[in-house]
Amino acid sequence: MDQWLADARNALAQASGVAANRLELDNDEVATRPELARVAAHESGERTNAPLPCYLVGRTQNGASLDDLAEAVRRSTS
Repeated sequence: MDQWLADARNALAQASGVAANRLELDNDEVATRPELARVAAHESGERTNAPLPCYLVGRTQNGASLDDLAEAVRRSTS
C-alpha cells in the first residue's frame, strides 16, 4: 500500500474508531475496486459516478464476498 493510502486509512481508522488493520486492502481489492469505478464511469457516461459503486460495495461487504458484489455491479450495468 502506498504511503498516501496508508495515511488515509490511518486517518479514517482514527476518526471512526475502527482498527486500521480492518481497513487493509488486499491485492484483489486493489484490482477490483478501480475496475468497478471504470465500469461505473463507462456505463453511466459520467466519471463522477465512478466512486459510488465502490462506496456501496464497501458498505455491503460484511454480508458477501468482494467477488460476488463486484459481479452484481457488473450484471446491473449489462
